[in-house]
Amino acid sequence: MLVRLLRTYLRPYWALLLGVIVFQLLQSVASLYLPTLNADIIDKGVSTGDTGYILSTGGWMLVITLGQIVCSIAAVYFGSRAAMSLGRDLRQAVFRRVGAFSEREVSSFGAPSLITRSTNDVQQVQMLVLMTCTLLVSAPILAIGGVIMAMRQDLQLSWLIAVSVPVLLVLVGLIVTRMVPLYRLMQKRIDRVNLVLREQLTGIRVIRAFVREPVERARFGEANAELTDTATRAGRLMVLMFPIVMAVLNFSSVAVLWFGAFRIQDGSMQVGTLMAFLQYLMQILMAVMMATFMAVMIPRASVSGDRISEVLDTPSSVVAPVEPVTSLAERSAIELRDVSFSYPGAEQPVLHGLTFRTEPGTVTAVIGSTGAGKTTLVNLLPRLFDATDGSVLIDGVDVRDLEPDLLWSRIGLVPQKPYLFSGTVRSNLLYGKPDATDDELWHALEVAQARGFVGAMTGGLDAAVAQGGTNLSGGQRQRIAIARALVKRPEIYVFDDSFSALDVATDARLRRALRADVGDASMFVVAQRVSSIVDADLILVLEDGVIVDRGTHDELLETSPTYEEIVSSQLSAREAAA
Repeated sequence: MLVRLLRTYLRPYWALLLGVIVFQLLQSVASLYLPTLNADIIDKGVSTGDTGYILSTGGWMLVITLGQIVCSIAAVYFGSRAAMSLGRDLRQAVFRRVGAFSEREVSSFGAPSLITRSTNDVQQVQMLVLMTCTLLVSAPILAIGGVIMAMRQDLQLSWLIAVSVPVLLVLVGLIVTRMVPLYRLMQKRIDRVNLVLREQLTGIRVIRAFVREPVERARFGEANAELTDTATRAGRLMVLMFPIVMAVLNFSSVAVLWFGAFRIQDGSMQVGTLMAFLQYLMQILMAVMMATFMAVMIPRASVSGDRISEVLDTPSSVVAPVEPVTSLAERSAIELRDVSFSYPGAEQPVLHGLTFRTEPGTVTAVIGSTGAGKTTLVNLLPRLFDATDGSVLIDGVDVRDLEPDLLWSRIGLVPQKPYLFSGTVRSNLLYGKPDATDDELWHALEVAQARGFVGAMTGGLDAAVAQGGTNLSGGQRQRIAIARALVKRPEIYVFDDSFSALDVATDARLRRALRADVGDASMFVVAQRVSSIVDADLILVLEDGVIVDRGTHDELLETSPTYEEIVSSQLSAREAAA
């Protein structure tokens, strides 16, 4: 998968890669030529005392060295451009793919793993490309060229190359084969650390409320220790590799000097030739060492490439239609026809055989026990999920056939857990309508019963909002989230238990204001509190994913034992009617 990933995302940068190859080739040729010039200076210049030859040859060596430096800088520049561009494109591709996922795929991967894949995993692949451009292109040239040039210097000493290189490759191969599973395990344990850390930061209030800090510290310590242990084991193997390389290199150098000394002694070899042969052997072994360094990076980058490809190759279960419907009536009816929904691998469907219709401008409420499928039901309307059976229709058109932007523009969703983005109150409200005026924003806040506390905040609309809205109370977050939907002015409002953090008086004022302000829009309200839905035009009583009763509040009190039980558990029927 790594090769396919690189082939796909490096294709736009072939010119940069070609530049890397050209400059690395020139640099390697210069490196191979310099030892020969050095041998000529010793054998033809120093031994004969020819100062002019020494100066002229040394001058050429200096020019070649300067050219080598220029080529090295150019190769690194082009290589880094290609690697950084690849990293940018991969992060963008992962982000776009995750943005197209439905809730099903996001839940399947998990948020911590998706974050790791778009940051740490991409960085591993990026570093592999950078080091490949810097080292791997020149390594085979130096190795093969070094063997040829060394054999030209002295053929009889070449047996040392035939011994030292295979020994080095075998030792390195044994280490690398043990590193691959460790790197795979290490990426999984990085996911685990991110998961635990994210849960603890998100749930810090719960942890402190239940005095679970020692338990959570131990839990993080365990995940951290497992990652440290795996990283240490992989690090030990990596550290072991370089002493082995240096040992082979040093033993080979000693062997060349030892056997070369005998050949110089009997007059069959000159000192300059011996020095050139030694330099070529060093170049060969250094090339092998560079390839070794790449061999260390390839396993981890391969694991990361597999994880990135897994995200990029996962199709979203919510797919845009090939020929979408691009227009709807201004006010549309909503209908569910025999809708069922099952999560992947679940034994029983969450929703089963739901059928109902709501007319434009009406309020439809959904109530039921925890786990009855209320949130799943309302998530089908904006296609956060797709029904596994049956159809969800708006204005008689299946939502799967609607152009996605058209569908989402018609729906204003206030989720069960209202999320506010870091920035200001204004920036959060403008998510609903980027060109909204201040008057529109204040009006939405007034309807949402949020104008009072926003006006009291320092800066008003420009008051700072922390990530997730953690500097606001639960009720304040809910009201700003409701105001964000109101700014959008959609035809359909979906409130998923969006009044749960409000007191009864604020809830009543908010419902009255909504009726007066958006009475011509359709509203879906999921609620646990009966007082929030008593004036709904249609109440659906959901139990185990099935609609067991439907009607108005008064009708259900007379005909539905389930609804009557819910009402009696909260307040008397007389109080509810009032």
